[in-house]
Amino acid sequence: MGRLQAAAGSIVFLAVAPGIVAGLVPWLLTGWDSSDPPVSVQVAGWVVLVAGGAVLVEAFGRFVFEGIGTPAPVAPTEKLVVGGLYRYVRNPMYLAVAAVILGQAAVLGSWLLVAYVLVFGAVVWSFVHWYEEPSLRRRFGGEYEEYLSTVPGWWPRLRASPRRES
Repeated sequence: MGRLQAAAGSIVFLAVAPGIVAGLVPWLLTGWDSSDPPVSVQVAGWVVLVAGGAVLVEAFGRFVFEGIGTPAPVAPTEKLVVGGLYRYVRNPMYLAVAAVILGQAAVLGSWLLVAYVLVFGAVVWSFVHWYEEPSLRRRFGGEYEEYLSTVPGWWPRLRASPRRES
C-alpha cells in the first residue's frame, strides 16, 4: 500500500470509526442539548475535546507516514507504529477518542456521556486485549514484544521510550 492509498483509507476510517463513536453516538444520546454547566467546566471541556481531536489526527497521520497503512484492521500498517505519541503510550488513539467524549460531556454537562465513555473504555480494552494485541504479536513478533515491555498501554509515561532506528 502506498502512502496516498493509506491516507485515503485513514481519512475514510477516521470519518467512520471515531466519527460514529465520538460524533454520531454522542449526538444521538444528547441531541447536543446542554444542561448549562458552569463556564469553567465548559472551557475545560473544550480544552480536553480539542486536545483529544489533535491527538487523534496526529495518531491517524502517524499510521500513514510511519506505518504506511491505516488504523483499520482491514488495511493494517506495513510497519509497527512506535513514534510520536506512541513512544509515551500504546493506545493514544483510543485515549483521544475518550478525551473527545469526556470533553463533550463537560461542555454539555452530560452525565450520560460520562457513562457512555465508561462503556466505550470497557469495549476498547476488551478489543485491544482479545484482538489487537494478539494480532500485533503475530504480525510483528519480537518487535512488538519489546514495545509492550517498554511502553505502557493506557497510562502515558512522562518520558518517551527510547526511539529505535529501523
